[in-house]
Amino acid sequence: MPYVIMDACIDVTDRSCIEECPVDCIYEGKRKLYIQPGECIDCGACEPVCPVEAISLDRKTPPEKSMFIEDNKRFFVEFLPGRDAPLGQPGGSQMTGVIGEDTELARNWPAAE
Repeated sequence: MPYVIMDACIDVTDRSCIEECPVDCIYEGKRKLYIQPGECIDCGACEPVCPVEAISLDRKTPPEKSMFIEDNKRFFVEFLPGRDAPLGQPGGSQMTGVIGEDTELARNWPAAE
């Protein structure tokens, strides 16, 4: 069961989790970070370093945040704006760099006031 990044990350993108992840499975969109579920080894190193507590094990994600489980998957399997193919399993975020696009959920999430 992979970890999931929820709405608290939107417009924060602290990146502490990226630095801590031993397998480089956290990718940067425009407003939010995403964990590639097929690359995540469930080590949990990312969760305690997130300053906004946006990361949860998918099976422990609160029901009101469960939409982010599928949203994390969508980032890798759906066409993102301006891309000609889904990301799939790119093999590490250092190889791809910042993606610069988000899923529809993150794009349309209200900005914090």
